[in-house]
Amino acid sequence: MVQRVTEVVGTDPNSFAHATQNAVETAAKTVRGLRWFRVSELEGSISGNKVTEYRALVRLYFDYEEK
Repeated sequence: MVQRVTEVVGTDPNSFAHATQNAVETAAKTVRGLRWFRVSELEGSISGNKVTEYRALVRLYFDYEEK
């Protein structure tokens, strides 16, 4: 088996978990054969001393399809 890897960034105002889920669900709309993921970075935005956005850099692994 050969797999391809792509990276996407998911965002959410509530949590890193939701940001990760948003990344996977959005990518699944256009990428077939998703198999697993790895969160490679977590970061966020701060405004007025409060966290305002969570971001997750997610590596997605999916089966390579020959044309």
